[in-house]
Amino acid sequence: MKLVRGLHNIHSPCHDGSVVTIGNFDGVHLGHQAILGQLSEKAAELKLPSVVITFEPHPVEFFNRTTPPPRLTRFREKYQTIRRFSVDSLLCLQFNEKLASMPAETFINTVLLNGLKTRYLIVGDDFRFGHQRRGDFAMLQAAGKKHDFQVVNMHTFAIDGARVSSTRIRAALTNNDLSAAEKLLGRPYRISGRVAHGDKRGRQIGFPTANIHLHRRSTPLHGVYAVELFGLNEEPLQGVANIGTRPTVNGTRCQLEVHLFDFAEDIYGQYVQIDIQHKLRDEQRFASIDALTQQIQQDVVAAQLFFAG
Repeated sequence: MKLVRGLHNIHSPCHDGSVVTIGNFDGVHLGHQAILGQLSEKAAELKLPSVVITFEPHPVEFFNRTTPPPRLTRFREKYQTIRRFSVDSLLCLQFNEKLASMPAETFINTVLLNGLKTRYLIVGDDFRFGHQRRGDFAMLQAAGKKHDFQVVNMHTFAIDGARVSSTRIRAALTNNDLSAAEKLLGRPYRISGRVAHGDKRGRQIGFPTANIHLHRRSTPLHGVYAVELFGLNEEPLQGVANIGTRPTVNGTRCQLEVHLFDFAEDIYGQYVQIDIQHKLRDEQRFASIDALTQQIQQDVVAAQLFFAG
């Protein structure tokens, strides 16, 4: 899958046309996967390239810069997940003041027609776009009739009688309902990143950790979890992880720290994936490092018991 950042970087226009879908795709949940499957099938049928248009940052982060909703996936995670669905190109448009103020009609002409030569467009049933969200399915249909491209509405994808959405998954994670989130995602909730150097405090107290920066302004998960780590030669590796600011040592930045059981290899710089399996407890401040160490020992036992069934 080719990653194209910005419409100006489309150096080889799709002269014969393309099959397109548009969305944030945060989490790439089962509803998104249904759209991607339909996109790939139609592209194969029409013998045209498939294109997913997404935005960075998320529009809601642009309009709500102080307290945006937590992201399910950072951009790299989203890219890596979408590339599994036989998509030819991922077009990432920078969501800035220029794009936010672009009239819906201009977006259709600039992006869909002149940029991608859209022949077939798939959008969600609640899709809105353009300045003041004036663009909708009816406007796209009218443009399709005028410019000879087909617009189809991807109807609501529901599980247990309710629409599958990033908002619903975010709520499930916030409420510690990991099984519900997994059901909507089609997989365990996963956080990916590169192992970075930390302050080595975990090693000093006998619990070395792999530190992963979250690269997002906020996360729906906070606390201590039983996890499985993928991406190394041996996988999965079981462990216990803390997602939070580490208040006992006066930390300020939210990050993910993973202690792997019976593991002592140097994995700095490795890109890994962490599946969140079970919440053990909330993050808390302890009166001393000794008290924190005792609690981590209990967390390790609790996680091992969880994995033992």
